Amino acid sequence: MRHEVRFSGFGGQGIILSAVILGRAAVMHDNKFAVQTQVYGPEARGGASMSALIIDDTPILYPKVADPGIYVIMSQEGFEKYGAHARTDAVMLVDSTLVYSRPDCRYIEIPATREAKETLGRDIVANIVMLGALVASTHIVSEAALEKAILDSVPKGTEALNLKAMKKGIELAAGSTQP
Repeated sequence: MRHEVRFSGFGGQGIILSAVILGRAAVMHDNKFAVQTQVYGPEARGGASMSALIIDDTPILYPKVADPGIYVIMSQEGFEKYGAHARTDAVMLVDSTLVYSRPDCRYIEIPATREAKETLGRDIVANIVMLGALVASTHIVSEAALEKAILDSVPKGTEALNLKAMKKGIELAAGSTQP
């Protein structure tokens, strides 16, 4: 089954790393195919950033995300630039700490930045919180595959923190109320 995912936020939030980790989970640990692309402005850190990912059970012949059905939005500017016109049958996870607008599609509010900062003590893992919530909400890859991909991808010495962040995201998705 083909899934097109668009991640968006601002430079420095780990938007591109999120797509890379999810793609790695799909390819290396769930035996699927994946292709990832990215866009970021010249200002890089602080400017709008977007990363797109296709995951499929069959080889992917065209690598561009044309019509995403899943969004992970981590900043207001990211929402305005890359998520405001989501199709009505899409699902969108929004970081409710930093995104104030809401889409016309089904959305799930995840206070990722707040939880990363207050509960985990490091707002830099908000993207991993969102990945945990994404997998719990959509089952796009298995939780075991995501965990392995995170461990393959994060800096040495941060593995325990990142796994706590993933588990926090899963917990937040389970407790979220979805419109």
